[in-house]
Amino acid sequence: MSTAEGLDALVIVDMQEGLLLGDEKHELTSVVERINRLAARVRKRGGAVFFVQHQGTPGDGFAPGEPGWPILAAMDRKSEDRVVPKTLNNAFCGTSLGEDLSKLSPARVVVGGWATDFCVDATVRAAAESGHAVVVVSDGHTVCDRPHLRATQIIEHHHAIWRNLLAPGGITLAIESEI
Repeated sequence: MSTAEGLDALVIVDMQEGLLLGDEKHELTSVVERINRLAARVRKRGGAVFFVQHQGTPGDGFAPGEPGWPILAAMDRKSEDRVVPKTLNNAFCGTSLGEDLSKLSPARVVVGGWATDFCVDATVRAAAESGHAVVVVSDGHTVCDRPHLRATQIIEHHHAIWRNLLAPGGITLAIESEI
């Protein structure tokens, strides 16, 4: 969606079939619906949508060609959307994402996806450190309970950290309907 300064780039992190395995993800169906609505608005206003796709190693369920590797069928991916393969938590490290965003020069980089405490967090931080104005979709990322914290605690914790990180372009949080 556009702002006074320009267009948005939506970065959707690791919303792949493999996240359906294992423990239940917090509000997954609602998160998918919110991301899909936001992606439609970003596209309609001329922005770009990036699907970050983890490229795991054989046996981890996210290796190319394995059942967990494809983008979630429930995600509304369009032909004009870009797919960025990654092998680490940070979607900028060793990928084309930084260069792609530099060419696009979005007013804001909007981030959502899975998992809040790993790949979403690493990507939010990298985008902010790169000088982008980052907006985290506060109701557009998910995680499962961990042995030491419930999913809601993990999300709340990361929201507090992101609100207080010092970054050149700044980090803000907003619910999907406000973006």
